[in-house]
Amino acid sequence: MEEILKIFLKITKIPRCSYDTHKMEIFLTNYAKQFDYMVQKDKANNILISSANPKICLQVHYDMVCIGTAPNIEPVIEGSVLKAKNSSLGADNGIAIAMMLKLMQDGAKAEFLFTNDEEVGLIGAKNLELKIKSPYMLNLDSEDEQEVYIGCAGGADLKLAKELQNVTDEGYFYEISISNLPGGHSGVDIDKNIPNAILKLAKFIKENSLKIASFSGGERINSIPANAKAIVLSKKPLESVQNIAVCKTEPQKISNFDINDLFALPNGVLEINKEFNAVQSSCNLAIVNINPQKAVIEISYRSLSNKDLDNITQKAKSVYENLGYKAELNDKYPGWTPKINDFTKKVQSAVTSIYGSCKTKVIHAGLECGILSQKLPNVQIASIGPTIRYPHSTREYVELDSVERTYDVVKLVISE
Repeated sequence: MEEILKIFLKITKIPRCSYDTHKMEIFLTNYAKQFDYMVQKDKANNILISSANPKICLQVHYDMVCIGTAPNIEPVIEGSVLKAKNSSLGADNGIAIAMMLKLMQDGAKAEFLFTNDEEVGLIGAKNLELKIKSPYMLNLDSEDEQEVYIGCAGGADLKLAKELQNVTDEGYFYEISISNLPGGHSGVDIDKNIPNAILKLAKFIKENSLKIASFSGGERINSIPANAKAIVLSKKPLESVQNIAVCKTEPQKISNFDINDLFALPNGVLEINKEFNAVQSSCNLAIVNINPQKAVIEISYRSLSNKDLDNITQKAKSVYENLGYKAELNDKYPGWTPKINDFTKKVQSAVTSIYGSCKTKVIHAGLECGILSQKLPNVQIASIGPTIRYPHSTREYVELDSVERTYDVVKLVISE
């Protein structure tokens, strides 16, 4: 553990924000060569480091989400956790990189695949051209120890645009807003009954028969909206209600936008997978921007089934096209169909040996395993990782004891 931590602290000094990973690429290449491993790269700057006669491939991504002062990272150890001062830590996926480099020091008979720019659309995995010799791949990008992931959701983003017309009317003009709702990840948190700020504000507009001058809500396509605000025209005086602030404003141009468009399809969990007690399919109304001339709506869809993903996105596209929107599907990536096989059983056995028990799960979020399972159809894949909390934020931390236990699992899997 001491050596893994030492390597990770060295990694934190190397800039590796998404789209700016060249220095990390050089570091990984030089590190491998000093231990006599073979190094290959492809056009997407994915890196494959190999021993002779490998039996297993370990896989991570080597970019990170830079929040706060990152890539200037000041690591801080508090008790049994490692965090960073005023920045993201990059434990996602840096702590797994450190484990893999420690295995290279020890001469592990394995392949080590480092994919590039995962955090900005799984770019490296989508463009992978390197050939894997091993029949098994262990992804180390999960964030809960003692759990073996065997499936993940695929996803697609739907962007809708519609031209609007100005209308004339009289009444009271107000700015209405919702701020600082909990928010959350649009995949793993979609079943936690987290309120959607866009839909809450839209419901208020609908119930009060308000007309819209402007509306903006949501933060990112993969987040449950925490904030939304609008300029509206009301036929009667309005007052603030629970979670919705109301204040008078100057008269503005209003549009013919129909608020019912935001309720055209269900939002949230669409179906549950009973076999794995997980969300099968979901929808997240993520971003809305409306002005008197144009409405733009962005929605993210996820499913454990690629067929189901196609069905729900095509249905949504058709519904909104019938409402007069130009509909465009973007950033589609495949899911990883859950499957128990010989390799997942080996990983389950290793986890049980270290912890005494094992949890087998599927995750309603995107892992590179979804893409890699299609590109490498003859390779059996599983995913594990140490416990990391609040990744992609200044609150990110990793539980150090979980790193040591996860490393023991990885060594046991390799030995078997």
